[in-house]
Amino acid sequence: MPEPIPRNARVLYALPHAVMVVVAVIDVVAGPSVGFLPLVALGPAFAGLVGGWRRTALIGVLALLLCAGLGLYDGLFADRRGLTALASVAGVTVASLWAAVLRQRRENELARIRSIAEVVQRVLLRPAPHSAGGLDVAVSYTSALAEARVGGDLYEVVDSPAGVRVIVGDVQGKGLEAVGTAALLLGAFREAAHLEPDLGSVCERLERAADRELRGEKFVTAVVAEVGPDHRVTMVNYGHPSPLMVDSGGSVTSLDPPTHAPPLGLGLPGPERPAAHSTSLAPGDQLLLYSDGVTEARGADRRFYPLAERCASLLHPDPKVTLTMLRADLMRYTGSPLHDDAVMLLLRRPGP
Repeated sequence: MPEPIPRNARVLYALPHAVMVVVAVIDVVAGPSVGFLPLVALGPAFAGLVGGWRRTALIGVLALLLCAGLGLYDGLFADRRGLTALASVAGVTVASLWAAVLRQRRENELARIRSIAEVVQRVLLRPAPHSAGGLDVAVSYTSALAEARVGGDLYEVVDSPAGVRVIVGDVQGKGLEAVGTAALLLGAFREAAHLEPDLGSVCERLERAADRELRGEKFVTAVVAEVGPDHRVTMVNYGHPSPLMVDSGGSVTSLDPPTHAPPLGLGLPGPERPAAHSTSLAPGDQLLLYSDGVTEARGADRRFYPLAERCASLLHPDPKVTLTMLRADLMRYTGSPLHDDAVMLLLRRPGP
């Protein structure tokens, strides 16, 4: 079923015809002495804004016929004013045709770029499984760039023999460079999550990959977590916003790390290994990992989005429903497109 034409586009489609009708009425009422006839050229001029070149050419022909008819009615061809008006309409029609052709080429190129972006998204940020290791899983991803499908945030869920391993991260910067860094870290995590026996070894692989590949001031904040078969959650936090634990009663706890490790790629001096911390995931509990694009989004009053408060009030047994409501609430709160990429990943242990 074809998509409905937006209201603004419908107005632009009707504008050329409306303009020519108005000019014709004014010309007939005011008479030949006022000189409104060349304004018929506004019809093909506006036609070049939307639609294809064929539509623009058709409106140009209509404008020429209208101009010729009004010129004969006003008797303007005797002193060549009618020919001047016809030449004006013809010139504007040719220019609008050329503009319409160029615009269509750009739109086709943009469509190809978007299709490539969708392929990149499927490869880089694969759809999260609906469940893993007996846990319900849901992900919400919003790119700060309206034309883009992917950005600098990253996530992954791997159901490994040791348990469910997840990562949520935020690459410093935006654009293609940030996408490349995200691809690097995700590739390292996907391999390590399947092969390494414990979470510490997975994190070591990520640190080596980041230190080897990231240069200058590039870095990645991330939370790497593992939910074992006993539903014990172990986390390592690399300078990332702390995950939230929401129990079945709606109480929210921020899972702050005992010590803050530097982001991946900075290679700053510090403890030999980042300190891991753990908690238990009881039946009905939900674990929310997110990026700072969520908590640093500002409302009309310039206050940050209160994620902990909102996720408690919007809690639902289905994680996908919870994230759908949270994302809608976030967009209402900001009232405008986000200025940073935003990802939310929710794990829920099914309860009674």
